[in-house]
Amino acid sequence: MTSTVLSAPATSSTRTLLTCGIFAGPVFVATGVLQGLTRAGYDFTRHPASVLSNGDLGWLQITNFVVTGLLTIAAAAGIRRVLPGRWGPRLLAVYGISLLGAGVFRADPQDGFPLGTPAGPPSSISWHGTLHFVCGGLGFAALVAACFAIGAHLSPARAWYSRISGLLFLAGFAGVASGSTSPAVTLGFWAAVVIAWTWLATTSAHLMPRGEFR
Repeated sequence: MTSTVLSAPATSSTRTLLTCGIFAGPVFVATGVLQGLTRAGYDFTRHPASVLSNGDLGWLQITNFVVTGLLTIAAAAGIRRVLPGRWGPRLLAVYGISLLGAGVFRADPQDGFPLGTPAGPPSSISWHGTLHFVCGGLGFAALVAACFAIGAHLSPARAWYSRISGLLFLAGFAGVASGSTSPAVTLGFWAAVVIAWTWLATTSAHLMPRGEFR
């Protein structure tokens, strides 16, 4: 069952929080794509964004994770002020926290990146690589659930858009979680990431002029 958002003037602080949700995705994707295009040895068909945390310029992707994590947490706080449901914003905040963890716990080098890394998956997974995967798994599950929980309080069309976005992201995540290194799977996950961030941006923008802001 869906419930509509109540109308009320938006406070400056709530607008700011929702604006964070609009910009989180473009910041993450643009930063990742620019790195992928300019860093030697990186291949979009073989490498996830996480491996960009390695090498001399790894701090760029680490910062990307941390900044977008904070923006996502802020967006969750903004959505919490707008919608009557509580679980959706909480789950979105969990995803934001998982991005912070992904930045703190670096993924292991793999498949030729950074340059000099042996081809194929890592021969062993470090403790920080393990925690990176744990953060990712928990965060991605929370994001999918957030799509459904937040969508439940939107209009029928928006609710379906939220559910489909969550399912497409789940499919992309399931592909990489299977261990497949197929270019189609790797690129599919990149596409799923873009879909999820687009959902957050459009949902935040949709809620901007509405809601009972506190």
